[in-house]
Amino acid sequence: MDYVLVLGGLVGLYFGAEWLLRGAIALAQKLGLPTLIVSLVIVGFGTSMPELLVSVRAALSGSSDIAIGNVVGSNTANILLIIGACAMIFPITHWDKGVKRDTYVMIGASLLLLGLVQFGEIGRIVGLAMVAVLAAYLGYAYVQGKGAADEDVRHETLGPGFMALLILGGLATLFVGAELLVRGATSLARDFGVSEAVIGLTVVAVGTSLPELATGVMSALRKHSDIMIGNIVGSNIFNILFILGVTSVIQPIGVDARFGMFDVPVMLVVTLGFAALLLTHVGVKRLVAAAMLVFYGAYTVALVQV
Repeated sequence: MDYVLVLGGLVGLYFGAEWLLRGAIALAQKLGLPTLIVSLVIVGFGTSMPELLVSVRAALSGSSDIAIGNVVGSNTANILLIIGACAMIFPITHWDKGVKRDTYVMIGASLLLLGLVQFGEIGRIVGLAMVAVLAAYLGYAYVQGKGAADEDVRHETLGPGFMALLILGGLATLFVGAELLVRGATSLARDFGVSEAVIGLTVVAVGTSLPELATGVMSALRKHSDIMIGNIVGSNIFNILFILGVTSVIQPIGVDARFGMFDVPVMLVVTLGFAALLLTHVGVKRLVAAAMLVFYGAYTVALVQV
């Protein structure tokens, strides 16, 4: 039964990503917004919904290691696994100028998380502050991006009703697909006696990151660099500020010492490395992408040893 759940989840993620991407591009063109902004808000939020569901459920059930491991592992996988895989398909060599601003926000959110995990708990007041920071950032990004429509993407001539159906249907399908995948994969992992922290950082993290992978691969195949970058940068920002913020408001999250000593520092180093590639306009070519995938494999193996 667990294998059926995993397969069903993968199918749901694939089709959900395709529908969401089409709807997001059409919405950007309809509103006159850069594709980057729409991918940051709609696609970034939508593909982060599985992380929210898993983290809230885990925190409420007392599995804080899964709740925070899900976010930390997802952010690491988003860069090393998702960007690595997508750049192997279509090297990332250009992107919207707004990426610079969003990259700095991603760095700031990652540094914030490193500081927070040192206290052993993320409480409700801190969670509210994180959500407030995200709201301010999104408002600023919207104002900055409005009126500068992107001309480098294909045109989707969709009616408002069908556009809404694609976006909402895509989000819903991603949500259900990720839930099925994580439920099946987590059950399989626990059968092998793996700790909750490792489950959160690997199986759950990769499972909830598959919407980003599916959306990223679709973007790479269509050569939409803005969607590809905005998807990952936006998702990483949402994961920290929104997912952990909302989760800690609902239920304060206890943080195991291992996250402050190993997992979050690794996530931060990976984030800074990716940011350097974007801010220096080096980009991510296939050789770098291959190195990312190798590093992610090594990191996954190292998790079991910590």
